[in-house]
Amino acid sequence: MSSLTATSKGAATRDAIIERAYESARFTGLEGLSIGTLAQAVGMSKSGVFAHFGSREDLQRAVLESAAIRFGNAVLIPALAEPRGLPRLRAIMRLWFDWVHAQAGSCVLVASVNEYDDRPGALRDMVMQQEQTWHDALRRAAQLAIDEGHLRAGDVDQYAFELYSIALAVNHKSSLFGEAQSRRHGEQAVDRWCAANSA
Repeated sequence: MSSLTATSKGAATRDAIIERAYESARFTGLEGLSIGTLAQAVGMSKSGVFAHFGSREDLQRAVLESAAIRFGNAVLIPALAEPRGLPRLRAIMRLWFDWVHAQAGSCVLVASVNEYDDRPGALRDMVMQQEQTWHDALRRAAQLAIDEGHLRAGDVDQYAFELYSIALAVNHKSSLFGEAQSRRHGEQAVDRWCAANSA
């Protein structure tokens, strides 16, 4: 076996482990991940899993990174196809609601905030960085909407906070009261927000 083939096989195995761990974390949270259970699920030994991840925390970090990439691919990147300003901002919120609907179990990213908000360490730092990245993306979208004359000038940090709050409420309410009701309320909240802040 060539070194290139071995490298490709190793990367594919690592990706398969992350995929299974991600699916598990949607229901158990990152703290619920077990190397032993995961090894059994992918048909490997514990040492085989550890060969790809030096520790449980390394695996948890890889799952968090995977979750952020998935979210970006599902929400941020498609939204960039929309015209700058309010159309793009609305697309971000619509696609975020789609993301909530697609998460059977729960969103790993939202759950990670609850898991690590009061636990100092590398995982909390990573969660904070991801949250800041997403907040910055909302700020940029709001600023573009102001620049395009769609939104009145205002505190873009506050705008991002309010939009995030709407999506977070949809996420929490979906599992309790159903996606259809939560999405309807979320869409109405976005409409009212846009109307209240239009230029």
